[in-house]
Amino acid sequence: MTETFHIDRPSFDPESGEARFSYRLGDLTFTEILGLPTVAERERAATPAFRKLLDLTAFVLGVSYFKLRAPFDIAAGLPLSEAERAFVIDVYENGLGEFYARNDLARFGRLRLSVPDDSVPRKEAPGLAERTLLPIGGGKDSLVSVELLSHVGMDFTPFAVNPKGPILTSVEAIGREPLYVTRSLDAEMIRLGKEPGYYNGHVPSTAINSMIASLCALLFGYDQIVLSNERSASEGNVEFDGRETNHQYSKSLGFELLIADTLANATGGALKYFSLLRPYSEARIASLFAHGDRFDAVFSSCNRNFRLSGHDGPLWCGECPKCHFVFLIFAPFMAKERLLRIFGKNLLDIPANERSFRELAGLAGQKPWECVGEILEAAACFYTLTRHADWHEDAIVRSIKADLFAQYGEEKLQLAMAECLTDSRDHHIPPALAAKVAAYAV
Repeated sequence: MTETFHIDRPSFDPESGEARFSYRLGDLTFTEILGLPTVAERERAATPAFRKLLDLTAFVLGVSYFKLRAPFDIAAGLPLSEAERAFVIDVYENGLGEFYARNDLARFGRLRLSVPDDSVPRKEAPGLAERTLLPIGGGKDSLVSVELLSHVGMDFTPFAVNPKGPILTSVEAIGREPLYVTRSLDAEMIRLGKEPGYYNGHVPSTAINSMIASLCALLFGYDQIVLSNERSASEGNVEFDGRETNHQYSKSLGFELLIADTLANATGGALKYFSLLRPYSEARIASLFAHGDRFDAVFSSCNRNFRLSGHDGPLWCGECPKCHFVFLIFAPFMAKERLLRIFGKNLLDIPANERSFRELAGLAGQKPWECVGEILEAAACFYTLTRHADWHEDAIVRSIKADLFAQYGEEKLQLAMAECLTDSRDHHIPPALAAKVAAYAV
């Protein structure tokens, strides 16, 4: 394969708020457009820090077009430091790990990136206010971050790209003025992704949205972007081409540290990036969500319904691995009546769901290609349900109990549940904020 993926210099018009990103792949050309709110202090768009963030965003958005053919060569006239080169390669290798695995493409360690050298690796720091940009996905995680930040008195603004469905209803329930960006993918890329001779698959959406958020942080004066990624996001799915591939790679701690360093250097240390929920397991987050019910009727973590209808229909399909996992981790901590009201039915009492639940708990197949927690965590939650008065008689709990105990043993499951509820110290949260949050999150 001799094709080269070319990334052209992006442009930004502070008058209209429009950013344009152009790409070339063989004789194909593509343009993606971001629509940002108009900026009052337009001189921010002329700073070296913003120019650098715009260039880095061009590289990260480019994965959607690169994957059509997945060539070995990537070229751009945009200067990068050595650390930024490593960041870009990481996005195109590990960020696309699932895409490569599912299309059986060997690319790890084989991509070539041709760009000029940037002789000024750390840009001058712009003045950013002590404010937080908080991406909202419409699911439980970002809403737990809302509650934590609110209780410690931190000023934050909800942020989203192409908001719809539960994002809009969640932001309405939050009650704070949001900052929204529109993202328009090139229609020809979407069409070709369905045609023979072109590849399609998963892209690192958290990396993409994080770079878009960084543009807004600089333009509107926010000194930190706070994500809501839990510790289990660092667990991969399968081994492929000599390394672990992870559906949630751009939510992992490893990537968080890499992008945080990249954004800090691009802004002279002015912009911070970290996940507020990194110390927590999915089960721990579920327990925190269960403390209050103001988001019960507006949130959803169901990717299937989000893709199919934008949540014009039910918030939960009740059939996908994500629905099953969220139901499972809520069950030990939430009153059964409340959980059935959220989902509309008891997903643990429908025999057709058994295969999916077995995969989640490591009793069959592999971990699903979804944003779900650790296998042992799911098994530990099941163990808790086998001893829970409200759940132990449900069809799937009864059906898998013997296999669960045989594979793991009670002692391992007990220890795993205790570990799920013990906060990790492996995180990137500023110490003062971490202490405040820990005092509340009990």
